[in-house]
Amino acid sequence: MIIVPEAVIADLITPEASFTAVERVFASMAARSAYNFPVIREAIGHADALYGFKSGFDRAALNLGLKSGGYWPGNAAKGLTNHQSTVFLFDADTGKCRAVVGGNLLTALRTAAAAAVSVAHLARPDAKVLGIVGAGHQAAFQLRAVAAQRPFEKIVAWNRSPEKLETLRGVADELGLGFESVSIEDLGGQADVIVTITSSHDAILHGAQVKPGTHVACMGTDTKGKREVDNDLIAAATLFTDEVAQSTTIGECQHAIVDLTIRPEDITELGAVINGDHKGRTSAEEITLFDGTGVGLQDLAVASAVVELAMSRGVATEVDF
Repeated sequence: MIIVPEAVIADLITPEASFTAVERVFASMAARSAYNFPVIREAIGHADALYGFKSGFDRAALNLGLKSGGYWPGNAAKGLTNHQSTVFLFDADTGKCRAVVGGNLLTALRTAAAAAVSVAHLARPDAKVLGIVGAGHQAAFQLRAVAAQRPFEKIVAWNRSPEKLETLRGVADELGLGFESVSIEDLGGQADVIVTITSSHDAILHGAQVKPGTHVACMGTDTKGKREVDNDLIAAATLFTDEVAQSTTIGECQHAIVDLTIRPEDITELGAVINGDHKGRTSAEEITLFDGTGVGLQDLAVASAVVELAMSRGVATEVDF
């Protein structure tokens, strides 16, 4: 069995490699050569933690396994990341445990990569202004990954506590992009691409605030009850997702499904666009929305890439198991 600890992962995988791994997974899912198993996510009744499993199997890449982990809100006070996870990979031919991989940075990279893939395939080619809604741990990863997909000139950002946007301002400075802290209304009025990455349970961004031609990547909703945008925006947009089953039950589209604003068949897998089976954006005025719920196959793909890199560079540990 191969062990790749969290401490070495930052030196192994890049946002570009994460993008490639996630893009291939989406394509494999749409081709029905990969599928996710049902998600388990529970409040454990201790430390206010949410804990769960995401798992699946990609027959094309032979990636079989699971990510185990969740959210411990008190970790920051202990000097730890609130989100904690570990990826387990298994040999698809024998069932033996093949690798154990630290999953914290990988989760951030694959989530950012999913948004970036959606922008690469759905945003207008001439998009110039990128809007970021939220300023948590994941926001900087989103900014770096998405900014690479279009010739952006400016970042506009909103957060309930505006002072927390300074980290994003620093990233924008690194990238040579202008940065402005704005109201949510101004953000919707300026941005050609919007990434929402919050843990909100109430709609922050509304349909009336988003201009025609915008691409919206909703990346924060992954649990029943969460919500970042209202049903007016869902109804106005052409909808895409990583997996329809998750989008309609734990993703951004769950609320619009309940009140019959949309039906499951109104949502298209992003992999169908990647594979050429769906046109994706059809006009410069169309609003497109990607509901990024986060699927286990993404974790397996980036973890497998890390294992190969760790083995080739001699930083993996091999043990009998």
